[in-house]
Amino acid sequence: MGEWLASIMPNVMSYTDKFKESLAATFQMFFISGIFVFIFGCFFGVVLIITKEGGICENKIIYRIVNIITNIFRSIPFVILLIFLIPFTRTIVGTSIGVKGAIVPLIFGAVPFFTRQVEVALSEVDPGKVEAAVAMGSGKLGVIFRVYLHEAVPELIRVTTVTAISLIGLTTMAGAVGAGGIGSFAINYGQNLHHQDIVNVCVIVLLVIVSVIQAIGNGLSKRTTNHSLFNKNHNA
Repeated sequence: MGEWLASIMPNVMSYTDKFKESLAATFQMFFISGIFVFIFGCFFGVVLIITKEGGICENKIIYRIVNIITNIFRSIPFVILLIFLIPFTRTIVGTSIGVKGAIVPLIFGAVPFFTRQVEVALSEVDPGKVEAAVAMGSGKLGVIFRVYLHEAVPELIRVTTVTAISLIGLTTMAGAVGAGGIGSFAINYGQNLHHQDIVNVCVIVLLVIVSVIQAIGNGLSKRTTNHSLFNKNHNA
């Protein structure tokens, strides 16, 4: 098996340790930044929904502030954002390179995107259910968790899947500026050294990761959608 692998990707086998380190760095960046992206994205997405005109906590000032900030960071290309945030990143984590240096820009790059995705997902919740919950005396937190977030679970899973795949792409781009990971490995040991087999393997690995994320997301979304339909039919 080892001989066969060495015959089709000799350079990858020569840098096996570096490849494993790069793969580990990619997952580290993905999971650490992903946790923060999910938390902040859900929070700001909910804020946009409840503070908009006609929302349960209508507040034009807060809505405009969050909306403008989200639009600003969404409009900045990620590579430029990486460079722009270097001083801030150094202040927060003490470095602007490596995995630690990539976490901050990854969060700033993905949170605005996920915020909009969450906003769209929550906006599809039936307004009648929100009005019914309010009429029954449910508090604002009750409406947020029992109506908005609960009813939007299948769609939230879908948008989380899309964001997770996008985040994998951002971690790869971060590798171009010294963040490490698969992107850095493909550039430094593949492109720069003219080792095409390294580039090919990196592409295949990324395709596998994305496919796994998509499959998990599709499965969870389908399962929760069927569960919601069962509950509706049962209640009817």
